Amino acid sequence: MHKYQILLYYKYVYIADPQRIRDWQENLCRQLNLKGRIIVAQEGINGTVEGLVENTEEYIREMNKNSIFVDIVYKKSIGTGDAFPRLSVKVRPEIVSLHLDNENFYPWEVTGKYITAEELFNWYIQNKEFYVVDMRNDYEHRVGYFEKSILLPLKNFRDLPNVVHSISHLKDKTIVTVCTGGVRCEKGSGYLIKKVFKYVYQLKDGIVTFMEKFPNKYFLGKLFVFDKRVVIGFNIDSQEHVIVSKCERCGTASDNYVNCAYLHCKNIRRFIVCQECLKKDTFNSYCSVDCFTKDSPK
Repeated sequence: MHKYQILLYYKYVYIADPQRIRDWQENLCRQLNLKGRIIVAQEGINGTVEGLVENTEEYIREMNKNSIFVDIVYKKSIGTGDAFPRLSVKVRPEIVSLHLDNENFYPWEVTGKYITAEELFNWYIQNKEFYVVDMRNDYEHRVGYFEKSILLPLKNFRDLPNVVHSISHLKDKTIVTVCTGGVRCEKGSGYLIKKVFKYVYQLKDGIVTFMEKFPNKYFLGKLFVFDKRVVIGFNIDSQEHVIVSKCERCGTASDNYVNCAYLHCKNIRRFIVCQECLKKDTFNSYCSVDCFTKDSPK
């Protein structure tokens, strides 16, 4: 049995005193020696934490004692013990930022209908007419995406209002929004409804749940995650598994995502480079000539 476990979870729910919840979360995680990132806002909570299996399970039990968090669905995956360098628990205006100002809304008031992994799988089998709209950032879907999905050119989730016009022709079509664990779909699908899209669904519990239940079926490649693992896959040794991304240096198939070796890279840019290119030349560890030059000995 594996020693470490990672929990990915969220819930949109009104929190009257986010600071109090933040303090409770930090104390709880430190008691259980958990590391990761948790964001608390008046609109809810969003977190990813890692620790010993028994400690993460105790975390779930403690969360369930709180009436507003009792029905959270936790996505569990095998941890490494060092997926996160530290614990970060913060209060923010939103748990995922859309920056809508006067247009802002609560996802529990306006959101798309849930579609389960099993239902989406059957829609693919039945060749039903629907359009998957990926709510993740462009660097996330570079290494993996659903078949026939619309990959929005998002640098950040808050870019959604600027690109929604590109799918305006689908306002009368069936749309399924997808994201890693579901938190962006809740708000993204609600935003589409506010923009008069008629038939909006969201993938319940996110891509990670679909991949776990149907590895290498209709989701191609790997899933980008925001920890040291960078990407994860299920049944990747299967002949059905495909690599959809390419090394940015030599063009060979690769899903090896790395961070720029220059610690002060202004873009904190992640890029894909195969192991052979990394071995071949120090330059290949940098996202650009500029970063390589700045980091080179004078």
